[in-house]
Amino acid sequence: MSSGLKVVFWKEMADYLGSRKFIILFIVILVTAVSLVYILSQSITANPTALSPDYMFLNLFTVSAGSLPSFIFFISFFGPLIGIIFGFDAINSERSKGTISTVLSQPIYRDALINGKFLAGLATIAIILISIILIILGLELGILGIVPNTEEISRMLMFFVASVIYIGFWLSLGILFSIVFRQTTTSALVAVMVWIFLAFFILMIASVIADQIVPLDQNSTLEMVAKNENIKNMIMRISPVVLFQEIIVALLNPSARAFGITSLIQATDLLPTPLPLSQSLMVIWPQFVGLIALMLICFAASYIIFMRQEIRAT
Repeated sequence: MSSGLKVVFWKEMADYLGSRKFIILFIVILVTAVSLVYILSQSITANPTALSPDYMFLNLFTVSAGSLPSFIFFISFFGPLIGIIFGFDAINSERSKGTISTVLSQPIYRDALINGKFLAGLATIAIILISIILIILGLELGILGIVPNTEEISRMLMFFVASVIYIGFWLSLGILFSIVFRQTTTSALVAVMVWIFLAFFILMIASVIADQIVPLDQNSTLEMVAKNENIKNMIMRISPVVLFQEIIVALLNPSARAFGITSLIQATDLLPTPLPLSQSLMVIWPQFVGLIALMLICFAASYIIFMRQEIRAT
């Protein structure tokens, strides 16, 4: 790591960890984790069979508690907002303050600046995620006495890595829009619109396209239904939200072997045998690679555009 990159990285880390948005996010995460653990502990105490005895620690992250959604829903839904919050003003705020030309006049190259901001954002996201996982683990050990086994710990580590990559995509997307758009409000709004499209509207678009290619009616065969579902899934997998959801399903549910219509067939199995972590990773390997590729492509676009932009002293 070059000296310029180190300077930018630690400076951005200090800014992130000392900013109001980090404190607010940490408080929200802390309250959510404590509330989730408390409600789950109450429901489990009242009904000891509420969780499956196999992989009980993993069940804590997938089971919803009353009006509170599950932890994986929290990460899937709010994770993009965390990434966007850390990235939407990474560059254009420096432009509006007139500090970017001052920074680059020092012995700090452009690549060190954008790389340092991206790596500092990833490190901050990793700190937030590992904090909430350790909080939940500590509270569950103290309240319920649930001790995770080696397989569960390994799966949680992979879940942590997948979550960092997932939120890292939205961080890189926020940085991209902060480079393209001069106004921070514009970059934030466009990033949120992209998130809404990829999280909600992609399903409707995929369904419409699949129905146009393979129309279904009451006389449709199982082969036509499967083809329609495969087209829909293929279109939906351009969304990092869908890729991440499939990854966490396989990681936190060891019995998961497939997705889409094949998962419905699998659900008819009365005694599904849990897969070891290595086989679960084989199931989600394409999704994992796709998520990493999306993050790297988005950051590469940010890098190229930023390196070619003209920066004038103000």
